[in-house]
Amino acid sequence: MHTLRRIALALVIIGALNWGLIGLFQFDLVAAIFGGQNAGFSRIVYTLVGVSGLVSLGLLFDPITDNSRTNIRRSPNYGTEFGEEFGEEYDFDRDDI
Repeated sequence: MHTLRRIALALVIIGALNWGLIGLFQFDLVAAIFGGQNAGFSRIVYTLVGVSGLVSLGLLFDPITDNSRTNIRRSPNYGTEFGEEFGEEYDFDRDDI
């Protein structure tokens, strides 16, 4: 499902860029590439962009989750890092020991 949403989002972005070109420059890139608005492949692209918009509509209702912390593995800290609890570390390179 995650891959389907990424593909749908990519198609929605393509559609948005095409609409931006139409609005700003009156240039339909999909129609220019595939032979006009009534060409078969252009209609397929327009349909896929529309279906992708419907699939992406579900993204509005998904709760926002922070997945950036789920892949981090940390070992448990048992308090064995001596000298770090106060923000200082012992300097072993000092000559006055």
